[in-house]
Amino acid sequence: MSGHNSKPTVGALPDTAAESPVAPAVLTLLVWSLFVASIAVLLARIRSGAAWDVPGLVAVDGLTVLLWVVVTFFSGIVHSYSRRYMAGSTHKTRFFLAVFGFTAVVMALVAADHVVLFGVLWVAMGLLMAELIGISEGWTQAQAAAAVARRYFMTSSALLGLALTALWWATGTATVSGIGAAADTLGGPVWLLAAGALVLAGMIQSALVPFHGWLLSSMTAPTPASALMHAGFVNAGGVLLARFAPVITADSTLMLVIVAVGAASAVGGKLLKSVRTDIKGKLGCSTVGQMGFMIMQAGLGFFGAAITHLILHGFYKAYQFLSSGEQVEHTTPSETTTHTIGRATSAVGFVVAVSTGLGGGVVFAVLTGKGANVDSGLLLVFFVVFTTLHAARSAVRHTSLPALARHGAVPLVFFPAIVVYALVYDGVSNLLAVSAAPTELTLLHGVVAVGFAGIYVAIETGVHEHSQRLYVALLNAARPSPNTLLTSTEEYNEY
Repeated sequence: MSGHNSKPTVGALPDTAAESPVAPAVLTLLVWSLFVASIAVLLARIRSGAAWDVPGLVAVDGLTVLLWVVVTFFSGIVHSYSRRYMAGSTHKTRFFLAVFGFTAVVMALVAADHVVLFGVLWVAMGLLMAELIGISEGWTQAQAAAAVARRYFMTSSALLGLALTALWWATGTATVSGIGAAADTLGGPVWLLAAGALVLAGMIQSALVPFHGWLLSSMTAPTPASALMHAGFVNAGGVLLARFAPVITADSTLMLVIVAVGAASAVGGKLLKSVRTDIKGKLGCSTVGQMGFMIMQAGLGFFGAAITHLILHGFYKAYQFLSSGEQVEHTTPSETTTHTIGRATSAVGFVVAVSTGLGGGVVFAVLTGKGANVDSGLLLVFFVVFTTLHAARSAVRHTSLPALARHGAVPLVFFPAIVVYALVYDGVSNLLAVSAAPTELTLLHGVVAVGFAGIYVAIETGVHEHSQRLYVALLNAARPSPNTLLTSTEEYNEY
């Protein structure tokens, strides 16, 4: 069925203004007001350079105000989008209360300084997201997905609680800022326990491999909730590592482990995406990979790059989820569809993609100063080159423009984009209270880089498709929890 002769079968949205609850409109206005206020606070922070705090309870620094702007913006978009998306739903008010509550909790979390307050808000953030995943009470699969997510989030919260307790005991201070100031004194089994628990808590919350099951099972959430989840919630792992950067940078071996974990998830997400056929499932696997990149940047010691990545990825993924319905129509095959996926890149296209990737790396290195020394900055530039090359190659292969225009347009589009990325990175880094902590390059860094490049090339050339065993393993790894799968439309009951 090509669908060319189909007619719309869904009528206009009913006029329910008289019965429409007040909460959605009020909360939407409130969250946009918070966004405007956050911008004002950010500008004040940039101008004065001062930090505000309530000693022992909250501390508003550069990272806090930056994330306030990002969180309220994404939340405002979700609130506005959901006014129509949730129209007529019996869960509309509850949905809006949960989304706004999630926004408020995240804003408080990034400002929390006392470890007990930080831990309580981390728990609340997970419970509210689980509530959004299972918002439809009459849908068995939605409740199962919420239960899966809740188990993961509570495990993450328990690990965070263990880490915070160990750090409190080891440093004698109950504040995040105090722990950071005393990080030089940390070491031994207590530090290892705390640091390991922090990394695991962040991995679970950011759905890194092998903890990605809750994310792939969460597709029962309304699409705007999925947008908020993939643009905001999963970034919690990167925020956690940035907030406790002095703790995890105390040992270069741990940093290398974080790099390896991030690289594994980056490659794993791409592999899982290759076997998913549904649009939201593909987007979920893409998030797994992108969160791997974010964690990897933190492991390299460039927390500004990790925060920049989560912001830009948030914009991209929010748009992708909110427009996912259109993608179904855009990708519906017809008699005139030109299939470009899998088409080999021409020699000219290959040269353009490689040149754009290398040139993008040079531009980034010049503007940020990374890669000038023999340290992990070289690896950061390497991944910028790889990312740019991949995007340029995709543009060369998949666009419908004439070859001459396509090959000429790619560098003209990508070089300015790299400039913007580098400037945003510098701006974010200047706002953060955490400075970059590049580590010495080791043989294991080289192994990670070569392994990542080798696996990536194998995926791009389709080598992995020749192994039936690998294909089955990927299918199993990319499969959501069985209880969350909808096998018949009769099983869905929103009411």
